[in-house]
Formats: sequence, structure tokens, C-alpha cells
Amino acid sequence: MKKKHYFKAIGEHCYLQPWNFGTEPHMISFGNNVHIASGVTFINHDISVFMLQYMEPKSKFHARTGEILIGDNVFIGAKSTILYNVKIGNNVIIGAGSIVTKDIPDGVVAAGIPCKPIGRFDDFKDKMQDK
Repeated sequence: MKKKHYFKAIGEHCYLQPWNFGTEPHMISFGNNVHIASGVTFINHDISVFMLQYMEPKSKFHARTGEILIGDNVFIGAKSTILYNVKIGNNVIIGAGSIVTKDIPDGVVAAGIPCKPIGRFDDFKDKMQDK
């Protein structure tokens, strides 16, 4: 995928399990050391505008689209959904089953519907480290 320029950008040491990158993978950027678990979905647009346009063909409706930017050292848990116009910062863990609707800052563990910070990345790293 990297050689074919499938994504807008993809860094080094990225691991992508079975996924759904939607119809606009060219609007997705991955930093370095990004790991995507199975069943993660990326949505770069809202197609409800097509339904509205059919209802009112003489009206104009604005399609909502946007990039998804993923920083360095990011893990996205299984069956999460990442929506358009979202930036996931560096050193971030996204919990399984989360729906990311807004930017996630650097250095956090985030989870939920909607996804929001629930802890610190460094605390998670310390907890997982063999001592």
C-alpha cells in the first residue's frame, strides 16, 4: 500500500490488521509506529447529503468530508470507528469499540462513545512494562 501511495501518508513500522479505510484512503495519514487492530473503520465523509439531495433535488446540500490524521506511537483498539476531521495526537491509545468524533490530544489513553481521554499514556506504558 505504501508503494502504491494508497494513503495520503504512512510512516515507518505501521501494522494494519483487517480494516475498512472507506472510499477516501487518500485522506488518511499515519505517523510512525501506528498499530490498528481488527475491525477498525475509517469514515472520511457523511453521505446523508445524498439522501437529502434526492428528497429536494432543487436544493443544494453541502457534503461533509475531512481528513483523518494519526500521529506517532498510536494504537487503535478493535472495532473502533474514526470519523472525518479528526486528529489523533502522538503517544495515544484508543480503547476497543470507541467512536472518535473529535481530536484526541497527545499523551492520553482515550475510550468510549464518544471517545474521550480517560488516562495518561505514560501511566499505561509504565503499567505494561515488565519490572
